[in-house]
Amino acid sequence: MFTLHYNGTSKTFDKKVVLKDLIEDKDKDYFIARVNNRLRELHYTIDYDANVEFLDTTSAEAIYAYEAGLRFLISMAFYNLYPNYQFKFNYSISRSIFCHIFDVEDTGRLQTVIEKLEEEMHRLVSLDLSIHRKEMSNEDAVRFYKKHGYEDKIDIIKYRPEDTAHFYECDGYLNYMYSLMPPSTGYLKWFDLKVYSPGFLVRYPRAETGGEIPPFEDAPIYGRTLRDANRWAERIDANSIAKMNVHAESESMVEFVHVCESKHNQMLAEIGKRVSSDAEDIRLIAIAGPSSSGKTTFSTRLRIELMTLGLKPVMISLDDYYLDRDAIQPDEFGKVDLEHINTLDIELFNQNMVDLIDGKTVAIPHFDFMTKKRNGYRNVQIDGKNPIIIEGIHALNETLTALIPKHQKFKIFISPQLQINIDYHNPISITNVRLLRRIVRDRKFRNAPASKTISMWPSVRRGEFRWIYPHQEDADYIFNSGLAYELCVMKKYALDTLMEIPRDSEHFITANRLIKFLKYFSDIDDYVVPCNSLLREFIGGSCFDV
Repeated sequence: MFTLHYNGTSKTFDKKVVLKDLIEDKDKDYFIARVNNRLRELHYTIDYDANVEFLDTTSAEAIYAYEAGLRFLISMAFYNLYPNYQFKFNYSISRSIFCHIFDVEDTGRLQTVIEKLEEEMHRLVSLDLSIHRKEMSNEDAVRFYKKHGYEDKIDIIKYRPEDTAHFYECDGYLNYMYSLMPPSTGYLKWFDLKVYSPGFLVRYPRAETGGEIPPFEDAPIYGRTLRDANRWAERIDANSIAKMNVHAESESMVEFVHVCESKHNQMLAEIGKRVSSDAEDIRLIAIAGPSSSGKTTFSTRLRIELMTLGLKPVMISLDDYYLDRDAIQPDEFGKVDLEHINTLDIELFNQNMVDLIDGKTVAIPHFDFMTKKRNGYRNVQIDGKNPIIIEGIHALNETLTALIPKHQKFKIFISPQLQINIDYHNPISITNVRLLRRIVRDRKFRNAPASKTISMWPSVRRGEFRWIYPHQEDADYIFNSGLAYELCVMKKYALDTLMEIPRDSEHFITANRLIKFLKYFSDIDDYVVPCNSLLREFIGGSCFDV
């Protein structure tokens, strides 16, 4: 006998139960379940006491499974219609997946292929075909990949610490998606394919939009940066974990690290040239980006770059313009949202920036985070036509700098845009790279466990979608702060703190998901990372910390 607590009730059973059979609502709105803080597929059989929570598209973890299921469905549709086509998934603009079809260049042909794919996907959904997990030895997996021409999947197998792999089978089609999956194709009914040459975008429900497919928002500037990042990864042969590991394990590893660092140097030099060539007009350099993008180190290195060109930039911290905590009005729930732009003294900041640009001596406030109040001022004056550098969550928001003409502002959006895959069908989330950076940094500099960082992450993400991403297309330059080798360095730090999270923790699910793909990376020692590297902001040892 065992008791299951689910849907607000408790029931006792005397024989094994399949989770899917517990769901009274048969509309297929649930995709996976949380069982005693472990994620389980709906095919999972249970025969022990447990708390069960069924997860739908309002859950981030359910969305991971749903999105993996969509990639499986698309791959199956390709297999049925165009079995010889090669294609690759990457995360892309407008919170979607990009599928690059290598074999189709003509736009008209591309449209036809996508229409047929979408029709086939809807057909497979209507058939409600079961998706079952199937265990296969690594040796059998390699033979299967060779037989079907999945060369991109073969090299990663040797980095698996386990002896077996869990494939998924559906109506004779087999693939490995490195994720839990919905129980059948009938669950994958919400998607939209949009032509986006040289492939298409796959739009799907998102947890942060209440389980709805978010409206399409084109981002040509950011999209171009992602394409450049993908070309760069291909050029240096680091667009997959297996290829990255070849570099990590070779004698040329140090050279590879410096190739990646040189890319950052080139981008900094490019920004410096653009700013210095228009120094008469550009007076304010505004830098913003999501959490753990490396804004602090980037701002410092940009200041140094501009100094080599004869400029003397002044750095102003937006943190010093916080209003006194007791002057901030709480929201309708009685809480203070410290990420809201109204927590800053916008009027004073605008006036201070205008006065500095006009050559006046300005009293810049200092905010004390211990007392949560302003506790003094420092006098600042800018000589000649030297620029001001500001960095912060709201730096690109026009409200913050409304008094300064647009031609006097140079806006930079910074974010790591690593284009690295496990294989063609399994991309690595850029968001997870930033989360790992933050986990490593919080442990290193704040002695905060990974569980605390993970618990704060949903709130951080909500702030990013509200205050940062809406302004990224206003940027004059997008700086890709990703370093192809960084996960090989951060792996040891991240694993140590992630593995401290016990299995009964509510954060074990996220930790386990991160551990699963981190384990594939080979190690690179810290000593090869330059002291001025942006990565040092997270692992420590930066020369700028002196």
